[in-house]
Amino acid sequence: MINLGDKVKDTITDFEGTVVARIIYLNGCVRCQVQAKELKDGKIIESEWIDEGQLICKDKAKEEEKDSTGGPGSVPSGFSHP
Repeated sequence: MINLGDKVKDTITDFEGTVVARIIYLNGCVRCQVQAKELKDGKIIESEWIDEGQLICKDKAKEEEKDSTGGPGSVPSGFSHP
């Protein structure tokens, strides 16, 4: 789930920004309003409403990488499981 304040990227258009609003419609459709951080010609870029399903959270991806502690790695070849 995407939360307010998350930094996200649209997987289709590559539009990036911060989620400033989230709406759930009666039919179950969830959309997020994303505000870009950058300016275009010195002006604020208009925010976009994007389906939550096509957004990836950039913050959570970094946290998952950071939380990874490694582990035993892959099973060596020639080793069989019971």
